[in-house]
Amino acid sequence: MSDLISWPLGPAPTVISIIFGYLLGSIPFGLILTRMAGLGDVRKIGSGNIGATNVLRTGNKKLAAATLLLDALKGTAAAAIASRWGIEAGIAAGFAAFLGHLYPVWLGFKGGKGIATYIGVLLGLAPIIVLVFSAIWLAMAKLTRYSSLSALVATFVVPVVLLVSGYGKIGLLFVVMSIITWIKHRANIQRLLAGTESKIGQKG
Repeated sequence: MSDLISWPLGPAPTVISIIFGYLLGSIPFGLILTRMAGLGDVRKIGSGNIGATNVLRTGNKKLAAATLLLDALKGTAAAAIASRWGIEAGIAAGFAAFLGHLYPVWLGFKGGKGIATYIGVLLGLAPIIVLVFSAIWLAMAKLTRYSSLSALVATFVVPVVLLVSGYGKIGLLFVVMSIITWIKHRANIQRLLAGTESKIGQKG
């Protein structure tokens, strides 16, 4: 708390950053884009998720790519813009955007699983580490064809790399975000263990 008080604007930057980040993160682009394209409610197919992987199950690769990009950019924008007030504000906004995607107020707090927004926040706070995430995800996806497993492995490694690389508070943020990500993917983990998880490109 003392750190907040020492800022020129007191605690205001953190409070504003959290509100801004959450509202931006809670925009359900996957649902909006699929409805605009006349594909109905993406929550009624596949995993029921509003994220890019489930949008891909509609068979529309362009919409899936757009969803991935927009869900990532809302995390990047929140973290990067708020960082002008200091790294603490950037961390607060990025985390709020991540939670906004997971628990959007517009959808009764039932959102996505956060991988794209996770990547976006990482891009806004530690852009070089996005290369680590991408390399791990792509390698695992090529090897297994499981998007969920690729994301789980990448989110396990990223916090370790951040902490070892001296990112401090950002590393701790991603430890928390990765734990939440794994919890949100518990159903995927169960399906992976059972051998029933959908593979990349498989329609719902």
